[in-house]
Amino acid sequence: MPLFIRSLIRSEPVRVAQMVAGVLLMAAGPIVGLIPAPLPIGLILFGIGLALVLRNSLWARRRYVRWKRRFPRAARFTDFGLQRRRSRDPRALWRGK
Repeated sequence: MPLFIRSLIRSEPVRVAQMVAGVLLMAAGPIVGLIPAPLPIGLILFGIGLALVLRNSLWARRRYVRWKRRFPRAARFTDFGLQRRRSRDPRALWRGK
């Protein structure tokens, strides 16, 4: 990725816009989830919004780490969903790693 694009993505106005978009997606997730559909679209929207918020907010990352310590079993599933595609190993989810 070129340096110009990388610096643009990490600039403060773009980060705030990503944060707002993440919050909106997280708010829309449960609402869209009420619509009957063959795919869990609401869950997907919530996950994308959570990833955007965690990427751009130090406060949200700290809260997420506290939540992970409190609920380690549920945290494995969320961490699996937030991983990049190439590093996912579905067997690790059940081995407890």
